[in-house]
Amino acid sequence: MRHLLMATVLLPLAFGSVGSALAQSVSPVFQDNSSEAERKAGNSQANAELFYMIQQLQGEVRRLQGRVEEQQNLIDRLTKQSRDRYIDLDQRILKLSEKVAEAPETSEDSSDSSAGGGDSGVKTKIYRQPSDEERSAYQDVQTLIHEEKNYDQAINGLYDFIDEYDEGDLTVNAYYWLGEVYLVEDQLEQARQAFTIVATRYGDHRKAPDAVYKLGVTLDRLGEKDQARSRMESVLEDYPDTRAAELAQKYLDSGNT
Repeated sequence: MRHLLMATVLLPLAFGSVGSALAQSVSPVFQDNSSEAERKAGNSQANAELFYMIQQLQGEVRRLQGRVEEQQNLIDRLTKQSRDRYIDLDQRILKLSEKVAEAPETSEDSSDSSAGGGDSGVKTKIYRQPSDEERSAYQDVQTLIHEEKNYDQAINGLYDFIDEYDEGDLTVNAYYWLGEVYLVEDQLEQARQAFTIVATRYGDHRKAPDAVYKLGVTLDRLGEKDQARSRMESVLEDYPDTRAAELAQKYLDSGNT
């Protein structure tokens, strides 16, 4: 009986010890599993955020590549337009030079002296006077040049004006200002050709003295000193008593050529 009582007392104690030991041994396993799950969840979220950032960067790169391609296309288009205009201007000069060579000589006393005033020996010509629409279009281009300083658009406007209004008083002015804008933009070859049109084809126009003078300036900047001096001297000879002649004389006196 005594042994039975002892067994009854010791058996629950033994099971209690075993249960406690089992609980202690199982608890770290659950804790490790929980930590592993949390770590995996954290890694998964970080990977998702990294993937999202990569997607955003790739999208930004594609957008920038698109803009670069657009800019390159624009540059190519403007380059082509500039080359086409240069060729067109060169062809115009060739045609005008042929017309000047084919034109018959006229008597000196059959017309008045030119826009410079005085006995310059240069024939004058009455040019077609502009309409109100033509004046408005010309003024729009002048605004681009003098007020907005938008020279690229001004060049476009001058070409459009010349194509639209041929052989008018303001058409000659447009050629002159084309040379001025090209000179400002340091496109000297184009400036020379524009001034040459006014100097050779429209030598009896009021803008001719200024055009010949600016042609001399352009030639000097191109390094063609002898031709520049010759042009300056022709201003003094052909257009005396003009503002252009005064500027040409100062230019020659300064020793620039």
